Amino acid sequence: MNTLPHFSRREWLQRTSAGFGYLALSALATQRALAENAAPLAPKQPHFPAKAKRVLFLCMDGGPSHVDSFDYKPELAKYAGKAIGKGKVPTGKLMAPVWEFKQRGQSGLWISELFPQIATHADKLCLIRSMKTDVPNHPPAFLQMHCGIPTAPRPSMGAWISYGLGTLNENLPGFVTLSPNPGNGGPANYGSSFLPAIYQGTRIGNGRAPIAQAKISNLAHPQLARPEQRAQLDFVQQLNKAAQQRQPENAAIEGLIESHELAFRMQDALPSVLEIENESDTVKKLYGIGDTATDDFGRQCLMARRMLEAGVRFVEVNHGGWDQHRNLTEDHGKHAAAVDGPIAGLLTDLEGRGLLKDTLVIFGGEFGRTPYAQIDDGRDHNHTGYTTWFAGGGVKPGHSHGETDEFGYESVIDPVHIHDWHATILHLLGLEHTKLTYRYAGRDMRLTEVKGNVVKGILG
Repeated sequence: MNTLPHFSRREWLQRTSAGFGYLALSALATQRALAENAAPLAPKQPHFPAKAKRVLFLCMDGGPSHVDSFDYKPELAKYAGKAIGKGKVPTGKLMAPVWEFKQRGQSGLWISELFPQIATHADKLCLIRSMKTDVPNHPPAFLQMHCGIPTAPRPSMGAWISYGLGTLNENLPGFVTLSPNPGNGGPANYGSSFLPAIYQGTRIGNGRAPIAQAKISNLAHPQLARPEQRAQLDFVQQLNKAAQQRQPENAAIEGLIESHELAFRMQDALPSVLEIENESDTVKKLYGIGDTATDDFGRQCLMARRMLEAGVRFVEVNHGGWDQHRNLTEDHGKHAAAVDGPIAGLLTDLEGRGLLKDTLVIFGGEFGRTPYAQIDDGRDHNHTGYTTWFAGGGVKPGHSHGETDEFGYESVIDPVHIHDWHATILHLLGLEHTKLTYRYAGRDMRLTEVKGNVVKGILG
């Protein structure tokens, strides 16, 4: 039985028309590699004038309860304990908000006593109370929040932004994540996937240990002085560049070359940025450093401010444990107490340093929680309606966008899908989400897939 030989596209180009097609492919790949490798993290011009220059994402892993914090629903208290299968709300005993809501600031935003210190900044916040995402399970929802889709890993939001805008300091990475959760997708949440490796997030610490214990490997060579280390690196880079000439289409080699150079430069720049002990006692107190409840997250927030100030484009600060199917009153209270003061201090500090106006601060988790009770003092996952908030970076201050139904279950007025959320973040950075693309697997990939609309109602 005769069978046709199997060729890859590259082999076919090599073997047909005297190999001229492969020569063309090789030349195009080389041009692209040289263009990107020249200075992949150099500052790049946005598509249009930007409101924000940098992003700080306060990631609350596990799904904080919006109906106990930023989405006031008096009907929950009125019908607490009753089973109501109204509309699309599943039948279940409604649970009253655990914390009292009050109108805050000149704007009158309703914010509960769960976050009393963040509430003092109500006139800076832009609440999006009509969020929705595709799945109610943690790993896919967490991935979608970071990467745009809930399944196969794609470049993370921070990687896309680094790719689109570069960094503001050539000696520092464009994207840093502090204490990320090793689960729920793990490294994919700060990875670069098919984008060049130089755009992936630099991880400092992990969610299972205090940030004070975090170490960055190889910031100093244990045996070689700087001149000898530079000579060694030059030799390794010669080998890498020779390999790149043999395989110009291999993006991994490009990323390796630039990553080595960035790592060498970071040895001088990064330790001083992370050294928060140089800050005054007043600043440390502002962030809650030294207080048992707030020390760890406060350190993260202060490190994040120092990185943003030094020129890192995208910083993610992580706090996990918000998945309260039971014991919500105690555990939500504990987690809120850990982040409330440091976030309030961070907003105060950013504003005082003139950074808040062009820094987009984002707060949110992968979804919210149900208005009905689970195991008495707990709430289940709710992906059909929840709240995130923005501050600074060109959004309307003291503003509330969208609404869920009377019980806080489903987004019913001006719903904001996670694709819209991503499109709006990119827009505030001066990036048109349909134009921020990368050619891969035969098509132009983007963070928002083939969907997403900018939420113009929150733009300042």
